[in-house]
Amino acid sequence: MMAMAHTARLILGSIAFAIFWILAVFPAVPFLPIGRTAGSLLGAMLMVHFQVITPDEAFAAIDLPILGLLFGTMVVSVFLERADMFKHLSKLLAWKSRGGKDLLCRICIISAISSALFTNDTCCVVLTEFILKVSRQNNLPPKPFLLALASSANIGSATTPIGNPQNLVIAVRSKINFKKFLFGILPAMVVGVVANISILLIYFSKLLSIEKFEEVESVAEIIPEDDVTLHRFSPATMSHLNCLPHPDLFDGNDAVIQCSSCKEYGRGDNLRNRASISENEMLLGANVRSSSRVNCASSSCITQALNDKDCSIQRWKDLLWNSCVYIVTVGMLVSLLMGFNMSWSAISAALALIVLDFKDARPCLEKVSYSLLIFFCGLFITVDGINKTGLPSALWEFMEPFARIDTIEGVAVLALVILFLSNVASNVPTVLLLGARVAASAAAISPAEETRAWLILAWVSTVAGNLSLLGSAANLIVCEQARRAQFSYNLSFFGHLRFGLPSTLIITMVGLFLIRSY
Repeated sequence: MMAMAHTARLILGSIAFAIFWILAVFPAVPFLPIGRTAGSLLGAMLMVHFQVITPDEAFAAIDLPILGLLFGTMVVSVFLERADMFKHLSKLLAWKSRGGKDLLCRICIISAISSALFTNDTCCVVLTEFILKVSRQNNLPPKPFLLALASSANIGSATTPIGNPQNLVIAVRSKINFKKFLFGILPAMVVGVVANISILLIYFSKLLSIEKFEEVESVAEIIPEDDVTLHRFSPATMSHLNCLPHPDLFDGNDAVIQCSSCKEYGRGDNLRNRASISENEMLLGANVRSSSRVNCASSSCITQALNDKDCSIQRWKDLLWNSCVYIVTVGMLVSLLMGFNMSWSAISAALALIVLDFKDARPCLEKVSYSLLIFFCGLFITVDGINKTGLPSALWEFMEPFARIDTIEGVAVLALVILFLSNVASNVPTVLLLGARVAASAAAISPAEETRAWLILAWVSTVAGNLSLLGSAANLIVCEQARRAQFSYNLSFFGHLRFGLPSTLIITMVGLFLIRSY
């Protein structure tokens, strides 16, 4: 264990970490509203300026494999969104839905699976507004479905190393391969999702049992007139048809030329004589109009045929491109399952998609959350600085006798410590602070227990995000997306806590008994 640093270094390092923690948990504090990313950089800078760590140690603390894996998965997610992957997920949610309870179960299952493969944050960003629209369309309360999305995304993301940032850290630091990580937590995830569905159905049984929520309200109260007119279809009209003569004006020898695609009419040779118009004038006008209309019909037919051909070619191009995206993504997942280097597998998949796209990659690369990557750089330096003070080691020495992983009581104490720290200091800093120490304590028992300790840390630190609105970035994403959406809804802190607290404790406890090291 690391010895405690001298008093000045300990105090200054604690101050730097406290500033980082305040800005990370409350990014809009009135006295310094600079946000999480700038807060992490500020904490890192203070660690160096306070001489808690040297500049060389700060650069060495940045974990490039984690940044590479995070960057690669974000680029792949951008291309998957372009390939309509998340639109298909949305359609799957709405397909033959049989009411509120059925929709709730679908949201939980699809959210859990998609977050395990494409990260919980991405899943929540894409599906939040769609869920609000579906609940509004069916006159159902949004709250159960928003909680189902966020909580299931957190539970599902615990299954794989690419599900969330703290799992990336654990997978890289522990060197547990993708397959072992997946099958070690998969049983806990499946039971956790089932338990989450059951808790949601019980908690919101009255709201979801109503066939149509607030059905007595008028349609005008539920859907504003602007929304109705926005989605109202009007029949298409063709103005030139009004200028055409009625078919009765043609005699038996006249021909009517009609194009099947554009419905244009052409004239024959003569119009029926009319008393008010001389024969010569009629014939001259008829010939001019006939020529004009036939030419118009012919031109319109050619244009329509060319447009249909272009559309058909474009559809095949889109189908081929989408297939390439899915094949590359599946190849990345297979590589991860086979135990190849996770960072380079993700980066290779991202670059393969960029090359296949055969376009300037700047628009896609601009969608990558570079602020998140910078946040991690500052986080690594700040956590390494607080570790250098020896304070986390001293705290773990105090807790270690009560948190031994080979006893039920020890696992329970360890889980409570992780739950508490994950909601106070956030889950990624908790993993960075406790990971190596918990693993070293378990390694003294057996190598299998070391792997199990890492998996328990991944499970508890991820599920802990469901406890409060501030416990997970996915929760905040759902809250902010719902508040800013067209059909806005405000998910309050205490509204989330009333469901999150019992749900988190039950699901964490159930999962602990199912985590195994293979």
